[in-house]
Amino acid sequence: MTFVEINSKTTTFLSKYKLFETNLIQQVQLQHRLDLVEAFGVKKGMRVIEIGCGQGDTSVALADAVGDYGEVIGIDIASRDYGAPLTLGQATDIIKSSALGERITFHFEMDFGSFESSEIFDVAVLSHSSWYFKRPEDLLRYFKKLRRMTKCICFAEWNLDFTHISQRVHFCAASILAMYSNFVKNDGNIQNLFHKEQIRELLEKVGFKIVKQGVVDASYLQDAQWEKSYANSIRNEFANAPSMIRTLVTSYYELMNVSNEKEKSLNSFILNAK
Repeated sequence: MTFVEINSKTTTFLSKYKLFETNLIQQVQLQHRLDLVEAFGVKKGMRVIEIGCGQGDTSVALADAVGDYGEVIGIDIASRDYGAPLTLGQATDIIKSSALGERITFHFEMDFGSFESSEIFDVAVLSHSSWYFKRPEDLLRYFKKLRRMTKCICFAEWNLDFTHISQRVHFCAASILAMYSNFVKNDGNIQNLFHKEQIRELLEKVGFKIVKQGVVDASYLQDAQWEKSYANSIRNEFANAPSMIRTLVTSYYELMNVSNEKEKSLNSFILNAK
């Protein structure tokens, strides 16, 4: 793994909660999630609902931000057995056994459309979870429901508007995997790609107003390397795709693999809406 300097904010978190102390990969991921939550402006005492909580990477950052009197409800449609090298259940059991555990409640195998709550949440968070949605209509349905049950929505996803040629690798890999999901049924973490303007339009369509937007550095994360490796591993599975798609995919593969520069991940864009 490429060396990444862990900043003081992250080392303070690690020391305080005794989480991920021997997991360097998780520490790097945590650093980015702490930056996202800071950019969101989550405050102490807030009640937060997180859609697509996964292994709890963002959940722990949110739980730290809301403090002893706040609460985080994490929802994910996947089962506790999903994920690697740790499953969602294994990862979140570790979190629940930490000092942050009492602030977080995880619900797995839960479609948000079926989630019932009479309370109004201060913030709803979708952090790097939108690419799991197969159709814009599915995401729009979630936004409609959130409009009725939260004061604010904080959204983060990979920014397709890459700013350095070394990030093209991640862009191409993500594009390949999105096309793959259209031809081969799979449970990979990229089912569709949404540009930030599409997210803005969907939010505004249900009555949210964008009050803050920005970009958070994520170029140092390992995701570009992971997605490139996965994309190369499934190249032969495009053999039965239509010829025009094979031609397009081949072009993306050439762009992805030709780079002589070290792969850098795309940055994250954030949108806050009320």
